[in-house]
Amino acid sequence: MAEIGKGVTAGKLAINVQKKFTRAQEKVLQKLGKADETRDAAFEERRRRRKMPFEETVGSFNKQMVEGAKLQKDLKAYLLAVKTMHDASRRLQECLAEMYDPEWFGKEEVDSMVEDTDANWTDYYEKLTDESLLSLDTYLSQFPDIKARLAKRERKMVDFDSARHHFASIQKGKKKDEAKIAKPAALLEMAAPLWAQGLLSAHQVAQTHLSKNQAEEELGRAQKVFEELNVELQDELPVLWDSRVGVYVNTFQNLASNQEKFHRDMGKLSQNLNDVMTKLDEQRLDNEGANHSVAGDSQPATAVTNGDGDLPEGFLYKVKVLHDYAATDGDELELKTGDMVLVMAFDSPDEQDDGWLVGVKESHWLQHKDISIKGVFPENFTQKV
Repeated sequence: MAEIGKGVTAGKLAINVQKKFTRAQEKVLQKLGKADETRDAAFEERRRRRKMPFEETVGSFNKQMVEGAKLQKDLKAYLLAVKTMHDASRRLQECLAEMYDPEWFGKEEVDSMVEDTDANWTDYYEKLTDESLLSLDTYLSQFPDIKARLAKRERKMVDFDSARHHFASIQKGKKKDEAKIAKPAALLEMAAPLWAQGLLSAHQVAQTHLSKNQAEEELGRAQKVFEELNVELQDELPVLWDSRVGVYVNTFQNLASNQEKFHRDMGKLSQNLNDVMTKLDEQRLDNEGANHSVAGDSQPATAVTNGDGDLPEGFLYKVKVLHDYAATDGDELELKTGDMVLVMAFDSPDEQDDGWLVGVKESHWLQHKDISIKGVFPENFTQKV
Protein backbone atom coordinates (compact mmCIF):
# COMPACT_ATOMS: atom_id res chain seq x y z
CA MET A 1 0.00 0.00 0.00
CA ALA A 2 1.29 3.48 -0.82
CA GLU A 3 2.61 5.50 2.13
CA ILE A 4 0.92 8.75 3.07
CA GLY A 5 3.13 11.70 2.32
CA LYS A 6 4.71 10.23 -0.80
CA GLY A 7 2.38 11.61 -3.42
CA VAL A 8 -0.74 10.09 -1.83
CA THR A 9 -2.91 12.14 0.53
CA ALA A 10 -4.94 10.63 3.34
CA GLY A 11 -8.13 11.65 1.58
CA LYS A 12 -7.09 10.03 -1.69
CA LEU A 13 -6.08 6.87 0.15
CA ALA A 14 -9.42 6.71 1.88
CA ILE A 15 -11.25 7.15 -1.43
CA ASN A 16 -9.28 4.28 -3.04
CA VAL A 17 -9.97 2.00 -0.08
CA GLN A 18 -13.66 2.89 -0.18
CA LYS A 19 -13.79 2.12 -3.94
CA LYS A 20 -12.28 -1.33 -3.42
CA PHE A 21 -14.69 -2.03 -0.56
CA THR A 22 -17.69 -0.87 -2.61
CA ARG A 23 -16.67 -3.01 -5.61
CA ALA A 24 -16.19 -6.09 -3.44
CA GLN A 25 -19.57 -5.51 -1.79
CA GLU A 26 -21.24 -5.10 -5.20
CA LYS A 27 -19.71 -8.34 -6.48
CA VAL A 28 -20.96 -10.23 -3.44
CA LEU A 29 -24.49 -8.86 -3.94
CA GLN A 30 -24.42 -9.84 -7.62
CA LYS A 31 -23.28 -13.38 -6.84
CA LEU A 32 -26.03 -13.72 -4.21
CA GLY A 33 -28.57 -12.54 -6.77
CA LYS A 34 -29.46 -9.45 -4.73
CA ALA A 35 -28.15 -7.03 -7.35
CA ASP A 36 -28.31 -7.21 -11.15
CA GLU A 37 -25.15 -7.01 -13.28
CA THR A 38 -24.55 -4.65 -16.19
CA ARG A 39 -24.86 -6.29 -19.60
CA ASP A 40 -24.00 -4.21 -22.64
CA ALA A 41 -26.63 -5.11 -25.23
CA ALA A 42 -24.69 -3.89 -28.26
CA PHE A 43 -21.52 -5.62 -27.10
CA GLU A 44 -23.28 -8.91 -26.41
CA GLU A 45 -25.23 -8.77 -29.69
CA ARG A 46 -22.02 -8.29 -31.63
CA ARG A 47 -20.51 -11.30 -29.87
CA ARG A 48 -23.68 -13.33 -30.43
CA ARG A 49 -23.53 -12.71 -34.18
CA ARG A 50 -19.89 -13.79 -34.14
CA LYS A 51 -20.88 -16.74 -31.91
CA MET A 52 -18.44 -15.49 -29.27
CA PRO A 53 -19.77 -14.11 -25.93
CA PHE A 54 -17.69 -11.61 -23.99
CA GLU A 55 -16.28 -14.20 -21.59
CA GLU A 56 -15.17 -16.31 -24.57
CA THR A 57 -13.66 -13.23 -26.22
CA VAL A 58 -11.56 -12.58 -23.12
CA GLY A 59 -10.61 -16.27 -23.05
CA SER A 60 -9.51 -16.05 -26.69
CA PHE A 61 -7.48 -12.95 -25.89
CA ASN A 62 -5.70 -14.75 -23.04
CA LYS A 63 -5.09 -17.79 -25.26
CA GLN A 64 -3.74 -15.55 -28.03
CA MET A 65 -1.42 -13.79 -25.58
CA VAL A 66 -0.05 -17.09 -24.19
CA GLU A 67 0.50 -18.57 -27.64
CA GLY A 68 2.27 -15.44 -28.84
CA ALA A 69 4.57 -15.42 -25.81
CA LYS A 70 5.44 -19.09 -26.37
CA LEU A 71 6.22 -18.47 -30.04
CA GLN A 72 8.43 -15.55 -29.07
CA LYS A 73 10.29 -17.67 -26.51
CA ASP A 74 10.86 -20.57 -28.93
CA LEU A 75 11.95 -18.25 -31.74
CA LYS A 76 14.52 -16.61 -29.44
CA ALA A 77 15.80 -20.07 -28.47
CA TYR A 78 16.13 -20.93 -32.18
CA LEU A 79 18.06 -17.73 -32.84
CA LEU A 80 20.36 -18.50 -29.92
CA ALA A 81 21.02 -21.93 -31.45
CA VAL A 82 21.80 -20.30 -34.82
CA LYS A 83 24.28 -17.97 -33.11
CA THR A 84 25.89 -20.92 -31.32
CA MET A 85 26.21 -22.85 -34.59
CA HIS A 86 27.67 -19.74 -36.25
CA ASP A 87 30.35 -19.49 -33.56
CA ALA A 88 31.19 -23.19 -33.89
CA SER A 89 31.33 -22.93 -37.69
CA ARG A 90 33.61 -19.90 -37.54
CA ARG A 91 36.09 -21.65 -35.26
CA LEU A 92 36.11 -24.75 -37.45
CA GLN A 93 36.62 -22.76 -40.66
CA GLU A 94 39.38 -20.68 -39.08
CA CYS A 95 41.09 -23.89 -38.00
CA LEU A 96 41.05 -25.13 -41.62
CA ALA A 97 42.47 -21.85 -42.91
CA GLU A 98 45.26 -21.81 -40.33
CA MET A 99 46.51 -25.33 -41.02
CA TYR A 100 46.10 -25.18 -44.81
CA ASP A 101 49.65 -24.95 -46.23
CA PRO A 102 50.18 -22.15 -48.78
CA GLU A 103 51.61 -24.58 -51.37
CA TRP A 104 48.58 -26.86 -51.25
CA PHE A 105 46.05 -26.78 -54.05
CA GLY A 106 43.23 -24.24 -53.61
CA LYS A 107 44.67 -22.16 -50.75
CA GLU A 108 43.08 -18.94 -52.06
CA GLU A 109 39.76 -20.69 -52.65
CA VAL A 110 39.74 -22.04 -49.10
CA ASP A 111 40.42 -18.60 -47.58
CA SER A 112 37.62 -17.12 -49.68
CA MET A 113 35.18 -19.85 -48.66
CA VAL A 114 35.97 -19.29 -44.98
CA GLU A 115 34.98 -15.62 -45.33
CA ASP A 116 31.86 -16.41 -47.38
CA THR A 117 30.70 -19.03 -44.87
CA ASP A 118 31.00 -16.59 -41.97
CA ALA A 119 29.14 -13.90 -43.95
CA ASN A 120 26.36 -16.35 -44.81
CA TRP A 121 25.80 -17.21 -41.13
CA THR A 122 25.79 -13.52 -40.16
CA ASP A 123 23.29 -12.62 -42.87
CA TYR A 124 21.03 -15.53 -41.87
CA TYR A 125 20.95 -14.50 -38.19
CA GLU A 126 20.31 -10.83 -38.94
CA LYS A 127 17.46 -11.52 -41.38
CA LEU A 128 15.73 -13.89 -38.97
CA THR A 129 15.95 -11.23 -36.28
CA ASP A 130 14.73 -8.37 -38.48
CA GLU A 131 12.03 -10.17 -40.45
CA SER A 132 10.62 -12.62 -37.90
CA LEU A 133 11.49 -11.74 -34.31
CA LEU A 134 11.09 -7.94 -34.41
CA SER A 135 7.70 -8.11 -36.13
CA LEU A 136 6.56 -10.65 -33.52
CA ASP A 137 7.79 -8.35 -30.74
CA THR A 138 5.73 -5.49 -32.19
CA TYR A 139 2.63 -7.70 -32.30
CA LEU A 140 3.05 -8.77 -28.66
CA SER A 141 3.65 -5.22 -27.44
CA GLN A 142 -0.14 -4.57 -27.75
CA PHE A 143 -1.15 -7.15 -25.16
CA PRO A 144 -0.08 -5.53 -21.85
CA ASP A 145 -2.09 -2.35 -22.58
CA ILE A 146 -5.22 -4.25 -23.63
CA LYS A 147 -4.91 -6.56 -20.63
CA ALA A 148 -4.77 -3.54 -18.31
CA ARG A 149 -7.79 -1.99 -20.01
CA LEU A 150 -9.79 -5.20 -19.66
CA ALA A 151 -9.07 -5.20 -15.94
CA LYS A 152 -10.07 -1.52 -15.76
CA ARG A 153 -13.29 -2.28 -17.67
CA GLU A 154 -14.14 -4.93 -15.10
CA ARG A 155 -13.61 -2.46 -12.23
CA LYS A 156 -15.57 0.32 -13.92
CA MET A 157 -18.44 -2.06 -14.65
CA VAL A 158 -18.70 -2.82 -10.93
CA ASP A 159 -18.58 0.91 -10.17
CA PHE A 160 -21.38 1.46 -12.70
CA ASP A 161 -23.50 -1.27 -11.11
CA SER A 162 -22.90 0.18 -7.65
CA ALA A 163 -23.90 3.68 -8.80
CA ARG A 164 -27.08 2.34 -10.42
CA HIS A 165 -28.11 0.47 -7.30
CA HIS A 166 -27.32 3.46 -5.08
CA PHE A 167 -29.44 5.74 -7.27
CA ALA A 168 -32.27 3.21 -7.29
CA SER A 169 -32.20 2.94 -3.52
CA ILE A 170 -32.40 6.74 -3.18
CA GLN A 171 -35.33 6.80 -5.59
CA LYS A 172 -37.09 4.18 -3.52
CA GLY A 173 -36.29 5.92 -0.24
CA LYS A 174 -37.56 9.27 -1.60
CA LYS A 175 -41.16 8.10 -1.52
CA LYS A 176 -40.86 7.03 2.09
CA ASP A 177 -39.30 10.35 3.04
CA GLU A 178 -42.02 12.30 1.25
CA ALA A 179 -44.65 10.34 3.17
CA LYS A 180 -42.92 11.17 6.43
CA ILE A 181 -42.59 14.83 5.47
CA ALA A 182 -46.32 15.00 4.56
CA LYS A 183 -47.26 13.67 8.03
CA PRO A 184 -44.92 15.08 10.70
CA ALA A 185 -44.29 13.06 13.81
CA ALA A 186 -46.61 13.85 16.72
CA LEU A 187 -43.72 14.82 18.97
CA LEU A 188 -42.37 17.29 16.39
CA GLU A 189 -45.82 18.85 15.96
CA MET A 190 -46.19 19.32 19.66
CA ALA A 191 -42.71 20.75 20.21
CA ALA A 192 -42.44 23.19 17.31
CA PRO A 193 -44.58 26.08 16.12
CA LEU A 194 -46.08 25.98 12.65
CA TRP A 195 -43.44 28.20 11.06
CA ALA A 196 -40.69 25.91 12.42
CA GLN A 197 -42.44 22.83 11.09
CA GLY A 198 -42.39 24.42 7.62
CA LEU A 199 -38.64 25.04 7.81
CA LEU A 200 -37.94 21.45 8.86
CA SER A 201 -40.02 20.08 6.03
CA ALA A 202 -38.29 22.32 3.51
CA HIS A 203 -34.86 21.22 4.82
CA GLN A 204 -35.72 17.53 4.51
CA VAL A 205 -36.98 18.04 0.96
CA ALA A 206 -33.78 19.89 0.01
CA GLN A 207 -31.59 17.17 1.52
CA THR A 208 -33.53 14.49 -0.34
CA HIS A 209 -33.12 16.31 -3.68
CA LEU A 210 -29.42 16.94 -3.03
CA SER A 211 -28.72 13.27 -2.38
CA LYS A 212 -30.70 12.30 -5.47
CA ASN A 213 -28.82 14.78 -7.69
CA GLN A 214 -25.45 13.63 -6.36
CA ALA A 215 -26.33 9.99 -6.95
CA GLU A 216 -27.56 10.79 -10.45
CA GLU A 217 -24.35 12.66 -11.29
CA GLU A 218 -22.22 9.80 -9.95
CA LEU A 219 -24.25 7.34 -12.02
CA GLY A 220 -23.70 9.43 -15.16
CA ARG A 221 -19.96 9.61 -14.61
CA ALA A 222 -19.65 5.87 -13.91
CA GLN A 223 -21.70 5.02 -16.98
CA LYS A 224 -19.64 7.31 -19.24
CA VAL A 225 -16.30 5.84 -18.14
CA PHE A 226 -17.54 2.26 -18.50
CA GLU A 227 -19.12 2.75 -21.91
CA GLU A 228 -16.06 4.48 -23.37
CA LEU A 229 -13.87 1.54 -22.37
CA ASN A 230 -16.50 -0.91 -23.52
CA VAL A 231 -16.83 0.56 -27.02
CA GLU A 232 -13.05 0.67 -27.52
CA LEU A 233 -12.59 -2.95 -26.50
CA GLN A 234 -15.53 -4.27 -28.50
CA ASP A 235 -13.89 -2.75 -31.59
CA GLU A 236 -10.30 -3.78 -30.85
CA LEU A 237 -10.56 -7.34 -29.51
CA PRO A 238 -12.03 -8.95 -32.67
CA VAL A 239 -9.48 -7.13 -34.84
CA LEU A 240 -6.62 -8.28 -32.61
CA TRP A 241 -7.91 -11.87 -32.68
CA ASP A 242 -8.05 -11.90 -36.48
CA SER A 243 -4.59 -10.32 -36.79
CA ARG A 244 -2.86 -13.42 -35.39
CA VAL A 245 -3.20 -15.23 -38.74
CA GLY A 246 -1.18 -12.60 -40.58
CA VAL A 247 1.44 -12.52 -37.82
CA TYR A 248 1.95 -16.30 -37.91
CA VAL A 249 2.09 -16.31 -41.71
CA ASN A 250 4.66 -13.51 -41.74
CA THR A 251 6.80 -15.11 -39.02
CA PHE A 252 7.01 -18.60 -40.52
CA GLN A 253 7.06 -17.53 -44.15
CA ASN A 254 10.09 -15.31 -43.53
CA LEU A 255 11.67 -18.08 -41.46
CA ALA A 256 11.18 -20.63 -44.25
CA SER A 257 12.39 -18.26 -46.96
CA ASN A 258 15.57 -17.37 -45.09
CA GLN A 259 16.22 -21.01 -44.20
CA GLU A 260 15.90 -22.03 -47.84
CA LYS A 261 18.32 -19.33 -49.01
CA PHE A 262 20.82 -20.03 -46.22
CA HIS A 263 20.94 -23.77 -46.87
CA ARG A 264 21.11 -23.25 -50.64
CA ASP A 265 24.09 -20.90 -50.32
CA MET A 266 25.71 -23.12 -47.70
CA GLY A 267 25.25 -26.12 -49.99
CA LYS A 268 27.18 -24.38 -52.76
CA LEU A 269 30.00 -23.49 -50.38
CA SER A 270 30.10 -27.05 -49.07
CA GLN A 271 30.28 -28.45 -52.60
CA ASN A 272 33.09 -26.06 -53.48
CA LEU A 273 35.01 -27.09 -50.37
CA ASN A 274 34.50 -30.75 -51.21
CA ASP A 275 35.84 -30.17 -54.73
CA VAL A 276 38.95 -28.46 -53.37
CA MET A 277 39.54 -31.31 -50.92
CA THR A 278 39.15 -33.87 -53.73
CA LYS A 279 41.69 -32.08 -55.90
CA LEU A 280 44.06 -31.73 -52.95
CA ASP A 281 43.85 -35.49 -52.42
CA GLU A 282 44.52 -36.11 -56.12
CA GLN A 283 47.55 -33.85 -55.85
CA ARG A 284 48.79 -35.92 -52.92
CA LEU A 285 48.34 -39.19 -54.81
CA ASP A 286 50.06 -37.81 -57.89
CA ASN A 287 53.02 -36.71 -55.82
CA GLU A 288 53.27 -40.09 -54.09
CA GLY A 289 52.96 -41.93 -57.40
CA ALA A 290 55.73 -39.81 -58.90
CA ASN A 291 57.96 -40.53 -55.92
CA HIS A 292 57.37 -44.27 -56.22
CA SER A 293 57.98 -44.17 -59.97
CA VAL A 294 61.32 -42.46 -59.43
CA ALA A 295 62.23 -45.03 -56.80
CA GLY A 296 61.14 -47.87 -59.11
CA ASP A 297 63.17 -46.54 -62.05
CA SER A 298 66.30 -46.24 -59.97
CA GLN A 299 65.92 -49.64 -58.24
CA PRO A 300 63.69 -51.82 -60.48
CA ALA A 301 64.90 -55.14 -59.10
CA THR A 302 64.86 -54.36 -55.38
CA ALA A 303 62.20 -56.91 -54.55
CA VAL A 304 63.91 -59.65 -56.53
CA THR A 305 67.43 -58.92 -55.35
CA ASN A 306 66.20 -59.03 -51.77
CA GLY A 307 64.86 -62.54 -52.41
CA ASP A 308 61.30 -61.63 -51.68
CA GLY A 309 59.53 -64.50 -53.51
CA ASP A 310 55.99 -63.43 -52.45
CA LEU A 311 55.94 -60.47 -54.88
CA PRO A 312 56.02 -60.53 -58.69
CA GLU A 313 59.08 -59.32 -60.52
CA GLY A 314 58.93 -55.57 -61.14
CA PHE A 315 56.44 -54.94 -58.28
CA LEU A 316 56.16 -51.24 -57.35
CA TYR A 317 53.26 -50.79 -54.89
CA LYS A 318 49.74 -51.95 -54.08
CA VAL A 319 46.42 -50.21 -54.82
CA LYS A 320 42.81 -50.72 -53.72
CA VAL A 321 39.97 -50.55 -56.26
CA LEU A 322 37.44 -47.83 -55.40
CA HIS A 323 34.99 -48.30 -58.31
CA ASP A 324 34.02 -51.17 -60.59
CA TYR A 325 35.74 -51.12 -63.96
CA ALA A 326 34.55 -53.13 -66.96
CA ALA A 327 37.41 -54.03 -69.31
CA THR A 328 36.90 -52.82 -72.89
CA ASP A 329 39.99 -54.49 -74.41
CA GLY A 330 41.87 -57.76 -74.06
CA ASP A 331 44.87 -56.19 -72.33
CA GLU A 332 42.76 -54.53 -69.58
CA LEU A 333 41.93 -55.83 -66.11
CA GLU A 334 38.32 -56.35 -65.02
CA LEU A 335 38.04 -54.70 -61.58
CA LYS A 336 35.53 -54.88 -58.74
CA THR A 337 35.29 -52.49 -55.83
CA GLY A 338 37.56 -53.70 -53.02
CA ASP A 339 39.98 -55.69 -55.23
CA MET A 340 43.66 -55.32 -54.39
CA VAL A 341 46.05 -54.94 -57.35
CA LEU A 342 49.83 -55.33 -57.39
CA VAL A 343 51.18 -52.52 -59.58
CA MET A 344 54.24 -53.37 -61.69
CA ALA A 345 56.53 -51.48 -64.01
CA PHE A 346 55.72 -51.51 -67.74
CA ASP A 347 58.00 -53.70 -69.82
CA SER A 348 58.78 -50.62 -71.88
CA PRO A 349 58.25 -46.96 -70.93
CA ASP A 350 56.70 -46.37 -74.37
CA GLU A 351 53.82 -48.69 -73.47
CA GLN A 352 52.63 -46.51 -70.56
CA ASP A 353 49.82 -44.03 -71.22
CA ASP A 354 49.06 -41.14 -68.88
CA GLY A 355 46.58 -42.12 -66.17
CA TRP A 356 47.02 -45.88 -66.70
CA LEU A 357 48.82 -48.51 -64.60
CA VAL A 358 49.68 -52.15 -65.19
CA GLY A 359 49.45 -54.93 -62.67
CA VAL A 360 47.95 -58.23 -61.55
CA LYS A 361 45.19 -58.90 -59.03
CA GLU A 362 46.68 -59.84 -55.68
CA SER A 363 44.27 -62.73 -55.23
CA HIS A 364 45.33 -64.27 -58.55
CA TRP A 365 49.00 -63.83 -57.80
CA LEU A 366 48.73 -65.43 -54.34
CA GLN A 367 46.87 -68.41 -55.81
CA HIS A 368 48.74 -68.98 -59.08
CA LYS A 369 51.98 -66.97 -58.85
CA ASP A 370 51.40 -66.15 -62.50
CA ILE A 371 51.79 -62.70 -64.08
CA SER A 372 50.76 -63.75 -67.54
CA ILE A 373 47.27 -62.31 -67.00
CA LYS A 374 48.47 -58.93 -65.89
CA GLY A 375 46.67 -56.00 -67.53
CA VAL A 376 46.29 -52.26 -67.59
CA PHE A 377 43.65 -50.29 -65.68
CA PRO A 378 42.75 -46.60 -65.01
CA GLU A 379 44.65 -45.13 -62.10
CA ASN A 380 41.77 -42.90 -60.93
CA PHE A 381 39.63 -45.95 -60.17
CA THR A 382 42.08 -46.93 -57.42
CA GLN A 383 43.78 -45.62 -54.32
CA LYS A 384 47.30 -46.39 -53.18
CA VAL A 385 47.61 -48.29 -49.91
